[in-house]
Amino acid sequence: MRVRHAIAVVPLLLFAARESRAEYIVMRSGQRLAVSAYQVLGDKYKVQIAGGWAEIPTEEVVSIEPEEVFTPLPKSQQPEVKPPYRELVEAAAARFQVDADLIWSVIAVESNFDPKAVSRKNARGLMQLLPETAAHLGVQNIFDPKENIEAGTRYLHDLLLKYNGDLALALAAYNAGPDKVQQYGRVPPIAETVSYVRQVKQKYEKSKTSPAAQMMAMPGGATAATQSAPGPPVTPAPLQRTTQAQ
Repeated sequence: MRVRHAIAVVPLLLFAARESRAEYIVMRSGQRLAVSAYQVLGDKYKVQIAGGWAEIPTEEVVSIEPEEVFTPLPKSQQPEVKPPYRELVEAAAARFQVDADLIWSVIAVESNFDPKAVSRKNARGLMQLLPETAAHLGVQNIFDPKENIEAGTRYLHDLLLKYNGDLALALAAYNAGPDKVQQYGRVPPIAETVSYVRQVKQKYEKSKTSPAAQMMAMPGGATAATQSAPGPPVTPAPLQRTTQAQ
């Protein structure tokens, strides 16, 4: 559902870190971001961090240091570095009772965290909403990260309810549309959809098996984000380890 946009910059200043080391973006706030690559795009740095790409205004960057210059702080003193748009994702997760890690996994596959992404089918933004779907959900600016994430999460919530928590069917409907799922009664045998369901489930499963996720897990399998607001929670059915879309 997405198409990467080639960024035309002449000249493009691309500074990739060496294979054997990372570099650190030092922020005015004192935070240090470990990056594996970065680009200078006008008045912003586009940096590659764990979880995808993020943009940082150049005025917020104090310096860029090679890995060997930086002496890591003890873990207890290290600031938490969240993936791109994590705060918006957690807010939408709490509002619509959808697991934040699932939303993040969908965004990663849909747009790779590019808020301006447009697919060949005209799906737009972080969660790749079609204009008609966005309009139905009351979105005013489809490229606004907050609106896009909230609308995409609401749609995902509705699909999970529709398919009784069946994650594969909900994701298939998100990608190919509910009509296709109804037509086949299962994940449609469409190569793009089968691949999409597999990729999102793999990312979601990986997020749930990480030590950090296990520490944050609460009774019943819900996260803190999904328990912070009233309303009917939507918990996807337990993930199955598989290489085939279900």
